[in-house]
Amino acid sequence: MTMNLLAIGQRGRVAELTAAGIQRRRMLDLGLVEGTQVEAVHKSPAGDPVAYLVRGALIALRDEDAGRVLLVPEP
Repeated sequence: MTMNLLAIGQRGRVAELTAAGIQRRRMLDLGLVEGTQVEAVHKSPAGDPVAYLVRGALIALRDEDAGRVLLVPEP
């Protein structure tokens, strides 16, 4: 599944990034590396962006960008 499909409170582990170039580098710098746990925490009133908890930091990603992060869902 992709990160943008996480429901609020749901967790997953990063399996792969499909982004390329500068966007890929930015995601890696934010801590979205293979095996990292991600949790959807808050959705903006308009629904985009969504705040995610990644390695103790709260980051906001647009739906388009979060769709480039493949996750393995966690129970």
